[in-house]
Amino acid sequence: MKKVAMTKRGALFALSVVTICGLLGIVPRSAQAQTTAKAEHADAQAARNDSASAAKIENGKKLFTNDGCYECHGHMAQGGTGPRLGPDPIPFSAFLQYVRHPAGSMPPFTSKVVSDAEFADIYAFISSLPQPPKAKDIPLLNQ
Repeated sequence: MKKVAMTKRGALFALSVVTICGLLGIVPRSAQAQTTAKAEHADAQAARNDSASAAKIENGKKLFTNDGCYECHGHMAQGGTGPRLGPDPIPFSAFLQYVRHPAGSMPPFTSKVVSDAEFADIYAFISSLPQPPKAKDIPLLNQ
């Protein structure tokens, strides 16, 4: 393959053409096809992630109830005799460490009782909980 030396003038011209094409939205067909293919792939991946996330959240909600977490932390992890867990829980690694080796009156949940994957689903449920309304947005509190 023969190498072609590029002069400063030639490089400036090429840069100008690329810049103008970019500003005008002119993209070579192969680049458009790549962009379209990447966008379609990202959309498909997002749909798979959403359905997987929804399944993890739903399973986490079921486990939260079946494993008795709600008894101390409330059905929406809002707190009760145990502390509030969500929304905006502590990082997963700290969460997992605490439930395996708790302080205070919480019983330990070993991996024989609840697996790491099950706790990941419970964490997904807790993370998915909406923020409670602000006091100023609750009419009864503003009378």
